[in-house]
Amino acid sequence: MIERAGTNAGMGTTVDRPPAPGAARSRRRLVAGVGTLAVLLVVAAALSLAVGARALSLAEVWHGLFGTPDADQRLSEFALIVRTVRVPRTVLAIVAGVALGAGGALIQGLTRNPIADTGLLGVNAGASFAVVTVIVLFGLANPVQYVWFAFLGAGAAGVVVFGLASLGNGAGSPLTLALAGQGVAVFLAAMTTAISLTDQASLNALRFWNAGSVAGVGFDVIWPVTVFIAAGLVLALATLPAVNLLNLGDDVARGLGVNIALSRTVGVVAITVLAGAATAACGPIAFLGLMVAHVARYLTGPDYRWLVPYAGLLGAVVLLACDVAGRVVTRPGELPAGVVVALAGAPFFAVLVWRGRFRSA
Repeated sequence: MIERAGTNAGMGTTVDRPPAPGAARSRRRLVAGVGTLAVLLVVAAALSLAVGARALSLAEVWHGLFGTPDADQRLSEFALIVRTVRVPRTVLAIVAGVALGAGGALIQGLTRNPIADTGLLGVNAGASFAVVTVIVLFGLANPVQYVWFAFLGAGAAGVVVFGLASLGNGAGSPLTLALAGQGVAVFLAAMTTAISLTDQASLNALRFWNAGSVAGVGFDVIWPVTVFIAAGLVLALATLPAVNLLNLGDDVARGLGVNIALSRTVGVVAITVLAGAATAACGPIAFLGLMVAHVARYLTGPDYRWLVPYAGLLGAVVLLACDVAGRVVTRPGELPAGVVVALAGAPFFAVLVWRGRFRSA
């Protein structure tokens, strides 16, 4: 990068100069960190393909990925395990982890709340309410059938929260957004419980749904969800310069030319799409966005242009690692990834409180 210096001795010309050595070193360190996280993601994905009730060697994983059918057009045991079970859940863990990690960091920046999570906008509660409602009304039993209703419920909850936060004297403020989100989430959670207690099928589905799992979802759901998440990431990345300025305070940001209402609107839409798509595909996964956002901030500092990408990569790594751990601890059974994330996230949350690390995002 070349910086432009001031005018040269009144001659009206400018002088080019290189960036400061410290800034160049910091940038190289951040780029190296992205590369390290990418390597960790590849390692975690390889473990996800190899580890399970039936452990596979790397050679068997390779054969499962690229082996050809036999003379009767039948796939080998390795191919069946890898292609039909482990590849879809690995891809979903990566996609959902990126969405929840990036969304968690972004919502902390937009609300200037260091304990904010994607559930703050009510998307988790909206998805759960939609699931139990359509099960009771239409008798849906297959997750592939009700995943789209979950996405619509998550989106509708986000719209309602943002609409409520835009009313009154404190319209659009981070505090108003947080209060509106909590109010809508509590109301929807109560309605979800009331409906599920009156219908056994919806109660069973809600138990599975609330566990948060990346297993059992095929590419017929994963690919469309990935498209939504990609769109959400584009919106999120577009807001990051404005988020940096918003964290200096609304008055400062407004004085620097930021359209605060537009920036927050685009940010909320991005978070709703990211969290709604991830929740629709694998259920609510608590603490993930909160955890990785704090780790990313420790690694990158407060610059959201780096913090959000770091949080997305960390989210994918952590969700994959928790999914693999869930397959190991109760083999040949398994714990859903959402349960393992919560088991890790609760102590993490307690440590943050104990160390007093909840400073402003």
